[in-house]
Amino acid sequence: MTGNGGKVHVVRVSKTGYVDKQGRRKDYSSAYLRRTYRDGGKVKNETVANLSALPGHVIDLIDAGLKGQQLVPAAAAVTITGSLPHGHAAAVHAMAAKLGLPALLGPAGPHRDLTLALIISRVIRPGSKLSTLTWRAGTTLGADLGVAAASTDDLYAAMDWLEHRQDAIEAGLARRHLAPEPNPSKMALFDLSSSWLEGRHCPLAARGYSRDAKKGKLQIEYGLLTDPAGRPVAVRVFPGNTGDPGAFTQIVKVVRDKFGLAKMVMAGTAG
Repeated sequence: MTGNGGKVHVVRVSKTGYVDKQGRRKDYSSAYLRRTYRDGGKVKNETVANLSALPGHVIDLIDAGLKGQQLVPAAAAVTITGSLPHGHAAAVHAMAAKLGLPALLGPAGPHRDLTLALIISRVIRPGSKLSTLTWRAGTTLGADLGVAAASTDDLYAAMDWLEHRQDAIEAGLARRHLAPEPNPSKMALFDLSSSWLEGRHCPLAARGYSRDAKKGKLQIEYGLLTDPAGRPVAVRVFPGNTGDPGAFTQIVKVVRDKFGLAKMVMAGTAG
């Protein structure tokens, strides 16, 4: 800033490599408000104020104002027309990409993008698949994956597409987690669980043992195959009256016939 009294500006001074009496190295920085003026043809400087005690961003604002920049409050300079939560969706999306999940699901396209959005939604906010249609609109996930306008029919179509991709996805997971090189112990783990359900039209619903202690309810069974670290490789869904031995036999056939792994140690619960 220049006026009749001279030019006022901010001066920053840094001192590095100073060693105190205890031999400790210290760095110092200070800021001063100075006035530069002429006196008898000579240029002189006068320190008007020591700004060193002020926060750095305040010193920056003073410096910018003295240089002629027009400073206005952020609320007056910016109008927020909309704001959506982003960080949690972006974090899970980035981790999915790092794990190679999009490529594992299948070739790029609307069905894959919507399937990936369903998985990310399930991680962030577990719920029914249809409920994600309304929840996703409240985040940036739909826009980021290009599925913001997806309808209920689109969602069902994506799930049908995913069903046909199951064998290829499980084969990829088996190569990643059960093959001899990534799994030198040649071991796989298997467990069978169940859920009770309402309704009368599920073809797999049957009377069976309820692990949820819901007696008198129809059950559905699902078996999960994992590597020794517990990473999922394959899943099978069975009628609710399936016993552990029957489910175990079926998953052994999957490992042997579909994955081509003949030398595996299969461990399951004592069913």
